Amino acid sequence: MKFLCLGYLNAAKMDARPKEEIDKVMSECRPYLEELYKTGRVLLDAGLESEFKSIRREEGKVRVVDGPFTETKEMIGSAFLIEAEHLEEAVQIASLHPAVQVDAGSEFEWGIEIRPIHYFEMKKPK
Repeated sequence: MKFLCLGYLNAAKMDARPKEEIDKVMSECRPYLEELYKTGRVLLDAGLESEFKSIRREEGKVRVVDGPFTETKEMIGSAFLIEAEHLEEAVQIASLHPAVQVDAGSEFEWGIEIRPIHYFEMKKPK
Protein backbone atom coordinates (compact mmCIF):
# COMPACT_ATOMS: atom_id res chain seq x y z
CA MET A 1 0.00 0.00 0.00
CA LYS A 2 1.20 3.52 -0.71
CA PHE A 3 1.00 6.48 1.67
CA LEU A 4 1.32 10.20 1.00
CA CYS A 5 3.17 11.99 3.76
CA LEU A 6 2.82 15.76 4.01
CA GLY A 7 5.36 17.73 6.01
CA TYR A 8 3.98 20.81 7.74
CA LEU A 9 5.71 23.82 9.26
CA ASN A 10 4.97 27.25 10.67
CA ALA A 11 6.59 29.41 8.00
CA ALA A 12 6.24 32.63 10.01
CA LYS A 13 8.33 31.17 12.84
CA MET A 14 11.01 29.99 10.44
CA ASP A 15 11.02 33.26 8.48
CA ALA A 16 11.55 35.19 11.72
CA ARG A 17 14.95 33.52 12.25
CA PRO A 18 18.25 34.48 10.60
CA LYS A 19 19.15 32.52 7.47
CA GLU A 20 22.31 31.16 9.10
CA GLU A 21 20.28 29.64 11.92
CA ILE A 22 17.83 28.01 9.52
CA ASP A 23 20.71 26.70 7.37
CA LYS A 24 22.22 25.09 10.47
CA VAL A 25 18.92 23.41 11.37
CA MET A 26 18.45 22.21 7.81
CA SER A 27 21.97 20.74 7.78
CA GLU A 28 20.91 18.55 10.71
CA CYS A 29 18.27 16.95 8.48
CA ARG A 30 20.60 15.09 6.08
CA PRO A 31 21.52 12.13 8.36
CA TYR A 32 17.84 11.52 9.15
CA LEU A 33 16.91 11.62 5.48
CA GLU A 34 19.65 9.10 4.72
CA GLU A 35 18.20 6.73 7.35
CA LEU A 36 14.73 7.21 5.89
CA TYR A 37 16.00 6.44 2.38
CA LYS A 38 17.87 3.33 3.60
CA THR A 39 14.51 1.71 4.40
CA GLY A 40 13.99 1.32 0.65
CA ARG A 41 10.37 2.38 1.18
CA VAL A 42 10.58 6.00 -0.02
CA LEU A 43 9.28 6.20 -3.58
CA LEU A 44 9.45 10.00 -3.91
CA ASP A 45 10.62 12.87 -1.71
CA ALA A 46 10.04 16.51 -2.62
CA GLY A 47 10.61 19.82 -0.86
CA LEU A 48 8.00 22.38 -1.82
CA GLU A 49 8.43 26.08 -2.52
CA SER A 50 6.27 28.56 -0.63
CA GLU A 51 4.86 30.16 -3.80
CA PHE A 52 1.83 28.41 -5.24
CA LYS A 53 -1.62 28.79 -6.79
CA SER A 54 -4.89 27.12 -5.87
CA ILE A 55 -7.69 26.34 -8.29
CA ARG A 56 -11.38 25.70 -7.68
CA ARG A 57 -14.46 25.48 -9.77
CA GLU A 58 -16.95 28.19 -8.76
CA GLU A 59 -20.13 29.16 -10.58
CA GLY A 60 -19.21 27.02 -13.57
CA LYS A 61 -15.72 28.51 -13.99
CA VAL A 62 -12.25 27.60 -12.86
CA ARG A 63 -10.94 30.21 -10.45
CA VAL A 64 -7.20 30.62 -9.80
CA VAL A 65 -6.11 32.22 -6.54
CA ASP A 66 -2.84 32.79 -4.70
CA GLY A 67 -2.39 30.78 -1.54
CA PRO A 68 -4.17 27.93 0.16
CA PHE A 69 -7.86 27.04 0.17
CA THR A 70 -8.06 27.51 3.91
CA GLU A 71 -6.42 29.96 6.26
CA THR A 72 -3.93 28.28 8.55
CA LYS A 73 -0.65 29.12 10.24
CA GLU A 74 0.80 25.85 8.95
CA MET A 75 2.07 25.38 5.44
CA ILE A 76 2.99 22.23 3.55
CA GLY A 77 6.76 22.30 3.06
CA SER A 78 7.40 18.80 1.80
CA ALA A 79 5.72 15.70 0.46
CA PHE A 80 6.98 12.18 0.25
CA LEU A 81 5.51 8.91 -0.89
CA ILE A 82 6.24 5.67 0.93
CA GLU A 83 5.23 2.06 0.57
CA ALA A 84 4.20 0.05 3.63
CA GLU A 85 2.03 -2.94 4.52
CA HIS A 86 -0.35 -0.89 6.70
CA LEU A 87 -0.78 2.50 8.35
CA GLU A 88 1.12 1.51 11.51
CA GLU A 89 4.16 0.55 9.44
CA ALA A 90 3.83 3.79 7.45
CA VAL A 91 3.92 5.70 10.75
CA GLN A 92 7.10 3.83 11.78
CA ILE A 93 8.80 4.64 8.48
CA ALA A 94 7.68 8.29 8.43
CA SER A 95 8.92 8.64 12.02
CA LEU A 96 12.47 8.56 10.65
CA HIS A 97 11.88 11.86 8.82
CA PRO A 98 13.78 14.93 10.11
CA ALA A 99 10.50 16.76 10.72
CA VAL A 100 10.02 14.65 13.84
CA GLN A 101 13.66 13.84 14.62
CA VAL A 102 15.43 17.23 14.60
CA ASP A 103 15.00 18.99 17.96
CA ALA A 104 14.46 22.44 16.40
CA GLY A 105 11.52 21.04 14.46
CA SER A 106 9.19 21.39 17.43
CA GLU A 107 10.04 25.09 17.68
CA PHE A 108 9.00 25.56 14.04
CA GLU A 109 5.96 23.30 14.45
CA TRP A 110 7.22 20.69 12.01
CA GLY A 111 4.93 17.70 11.69
CA ILE A 112 3.89 14.99 9.28
CA GLU A 113 0.44 13.90 8.13
CA ILE A 114 0.30 10.34 6.76
CA ARG A 115 -2.55 9.42 4.43
CA PRO A 116 -3.27 6.13 2.68
CA ILE A 117 -3.55 6.41 -1.08
CA HIS A 118 -6.57 4.69 -2.60
CA TYR A 119 -5.58 5.25 -6.22
CA PHE A 120 -2.12 5.44 -7.68
CA GLU A 121 -0.97 5.45 -11.27
CA MET A 122 2.47 6.34 -12.46
CA LYS A 123 2.81 7.16 -16.11
CA LYS A 124 6.11 6.43 -17.77
CA PRO A 125 7.66 9.29 -19.79
CA LYS A 126 7.69 8.80 -23.54
